[in-house]
Parts: sequence; C-alpha cells; structure tokens
Amino acid sequence: MCGIVGVISKAPVNQLIYDALLLLQHRGQDAAGIVTAVDRKFFMHKARGMVRDVFRTRNMRALPGSVGLGQVRYPTAGNAYSEEEAQPFYVNAPFGLVLVHNGNLTNAHALRQELFAIDRRHINTESDSEVLLNVLAHELERAARDLPLTEDEIFKAVSAVHRRIKGSYAVVCLIAGYGLLAFRDPNGIRPLCYGEMEIEGGKEIMVASESVALEGTGHRFVRDVAPGEALFIDLDGNVHARQCAEQASLHPCMFEFVYLARPDSVIDGISVYQARLNMGETLAQRVISTMPPSEIDVVIPIPESSRPSAMQLAQKIGKPYREGFVKNRYVGRTFIMPGQAVRKKSVRQKLNAIAQEFKGRNVLLVDDSIVRGTTSKEIVQMAREAGARKVYMASAAPPVRYPNVYGIDMPTKSELIAHNRSIEEIREFIGADALIYQDVAAMKRAVGALNPAIDGFEASCFDGCYITGDVSAEDFAAIATQRAAQGDEEDTQRSRLTLHNTSEQ
Repeated sequence: MCGIVGVISKAPVNQLIYDALLLLQHRGQDAAGIVTAVDRKFFMHKARGMVRDVFRTRNMRALPGSVGLGQVRYPTAGNAYSEEEAQPFYVNAPFGLVLVHNGNLTNAHALRQELFAIDRRHINTESDSEVLLNVLAHELERAARDLPLTEDEIFKAVSAVHRRIKGSYAVVCLIAGYGLLAFRDPNGIRPLCYGEMEIEGGKEIMVASESVALEGTGHRFVRDVAPGEALFIDLDGNVHARQCAEQASLHPCMFEFVYLARPDSVIDGISVYQARLNMGETLAQRVISTMPPSEIDVVIPIPESSRPSAMQLAQKIGKPYREGFVKNRYVGRTFIMPGQAVRKKSVRQKLNAIAQEFKGRNVLLVDDSIVRGTTSKEIVQMAREAGARKVYMASAAPPVRYPNVYGIDMPTKSELIAHNRSIEEIREFIGADALIYQDVAAMKRAVGALNPAIDGFEASCFDGCYITGDVSAEDFAAIATQRAAQGDEEDTQRSRLTLHNTSEQ
C-alpha cells in the first residue's frame, strides 16, 4: 500500500518527483523518500511523515540530478516505526542500485534465508523491499558477469527475479550510470503505468503507481506496464520493454477500485470513478431486494471514497443524495493509522455530522467497505445522536472476511469484523437498523465489464482465493505476531536519513 514514481529527464527532477508524490500521498502517509542521481552518484533523503513534512527547501537543494525516483509508504511488512525501513533502499553492488517497491512478498522469509546462506547477502531490516532489492542485485550480478550491461542482461535478471519471488510487486529501480528499470509482478496485482512529455533537449519519461501522477505533472499517459513486463529506460529516454514472466495474467487488486486509488485514476484500462459508479448500481439492486426503498428518506455517503457509489445508488432507488458528514482534511485517514487505539480515537476528530440532514429521517449510510467495524459503529452512533430516526448501512464492497497478504493493511483475522460472523452479527455490532453488503460476484462483473481484457481480480480479502498459491496458516500467524509486536513499540522522534555522500546546503 505505497505509491512509487521514477523519472528520466533532461532537466532537474527533484521538484517533479515531489509533485508526483503529493499526487500519490493517498497511497501512504507513514514515510516518504526521494533519491536523485548525477552521473553515478546518488543523493537521498527519506524520513517518516507526509511529503510536505519530510522535504524542506534545504532537502530539495540536496537532491540534484535529472534522474530519480521516490516513494510514499504505508508499511504492510516490516516495522511501521523504523526510520531505517523508509524507502528508497540502496545497495552498492553491482553498479549501485536504488529501489522503491509497492506490494508485499509472500515468500520473503524463505528468501532471507537463501540470501544469507547461498547468495551471501546481508539484510539489515525486516522490510521485504530490502529482500527484493538484494534478489534483484544478485540476479543482475549473475546476468552481467563479465559482460557489458545491456537491456538483454537486465531483462534476463528480471526473469530470474520473477522465478524466485512471489507475491505482489510493482518496482522502480535506478541503476547508477545506466538508467531506470521498472517491472510488475506476473499477476499484475499492484498497479504501474508510464507516460512521457516532450521537453527542451529531448523526452521525459515518468513511471508511477497511478495515472493521476502522470497527468497531474503534465505527462501524457502512454500505457500500463503489463503483468510480468519490464521496462528499461536508458539515460537518453529510450524505452525498452520485454515480457519477462513465463506465465502472466492480469488480476489487478480489487481494493484499488474499492478504496485505495484516486477516483480520477485509470488502472489497467478501468476508470476508478466509473468502477465505483458501477458498484453503486449493483449495490442499489441489493438494497432494493433487501428492503423497500420507501423506508429510506435520504442517502448519505461516508466521505470520501464512497461518494460515487452513493450517488449512483441514490439515483437508482429514487431517493435524494445528501452530504451529511463534513470531513476534517487535516486529520490523517483512519485506515492507514497504525494502531487500533489511535483508529478508535480519531473518528470524531475526522468527521462531524450535519444535524439537519439526519433529524427525524431514515438514513441510508453508504461506505466503500467495512473492515474492522469500529469506525462504522461510531458513525452509526453519530447519526443517531444527530437525530436520525433509523440508520441503515450499505457497503459498496462485500464483507471483508479474509486476511490480505498482497499489500493492503488488513492482514489479521482478529481485526476483521466479518471473519466468522454473520451479517446479522455484524449489524448488531455496528448498531445499524439494517446492513446491506455488495455481492462478490456482482462486484467482479460490474468492474470487470469496464475492460474485458482483464483475466480476473485479486479479491482474496473478499473470497479467500490467494492467486499466488503459496499462502499458508503459518504466514498469517507470522504476520499477526509481527503486527502485535509493532503495536507495542514507541513512536520515535523523526530523524533525517541520508546517504553518506549527501550534504545539506
């Protein structure tokens, strides 16, 4: 659950990467980092916090160069509190590599053992991204040993990486003195696209997690990176592309369309906004089959992601759509705040009810999804306190019943309100008068209809089907243990992390 960007240009890229990260800030607010390069020298700054807090004028001045990459992070593997696990990650051999990664490796533990025992490489953090970087470094060294580094050797190395690692990964890697490498996992779980812009002196190429980062910085969207495909952009801006996976299929993460991605993005040929409208239409059918629309006076979304679904639902059932909650934009999203205690505390800081929209009415609240249920419970109570006669709740996504191991922050069963609970039990927990969920098959049809070329969706948190086929009960137990340990850690003071050759000005 991160946002990544990489740029090859003829002009300084520090401000451009900063702007792109702001456009991707919704994908992670825990840490941010940028690395740039001049010739073969890297300059890096990364720290915990939001983009606007991590980078000051002195930091930007210390990031020269016309090549670079960046990341905004929300941790789903490793340590949420460790400054050392902010990205990018760097390794000095071969060539000098800096990498950013969005996703989650499901076989990271086994790879750590291989890297130490066989590849003779040291991993210094708990981050699976450092594991990925070292696997890539080892395979690049093998492919290019005693040979000049060309795109053939680079693509050969990526093919070997695909064979070794499992899970979800969209990667951008800077190879010192050569160019930018970007690749995507063979299932296309996490998004990645690229665009270009004509500038003085040549062409500027940008690779990013979402199309909004391209469009918002003036680049023309070219296409999505295909599952298993690798792009190598040399320092002159030439794009070399090759399919590097033996078997590739397009199964993007459904939660991108439900919640994660910005509505103005297009992922794998699907408008996120239109996907949410379609989900609202199918949800309306569920509402009509569950209760007479005459029992509903008004439809109110829970900001922000549910608005398109709520608007479409209201239109389909013939009821007015109203904004009943005002969001404080200066409080972080509850979904990405580490620690359940913080999440419970933040709901009323984040939302305030407009009493006139609730008083004396039967209200249908629409949310994009219900994950832990604690937020929904408090929002239902807020609606009642604002004077609602009855409070119904509808979720544009199906029940989240299973852990996610591909980079979404919902990995443990104990945190999921729908795990081993009936709809009626969930309704009682959140305190609603009625609870209507989206249907899994209907959701897949509604979103999949927007691009028939898609082979399917990674929807494991809804249907329990793990596409990589290597997820076990032991994996879930290990993740749960790791998260429990993180919850006890103290939030340390932020500090600036740099490479030793970077100086402040």
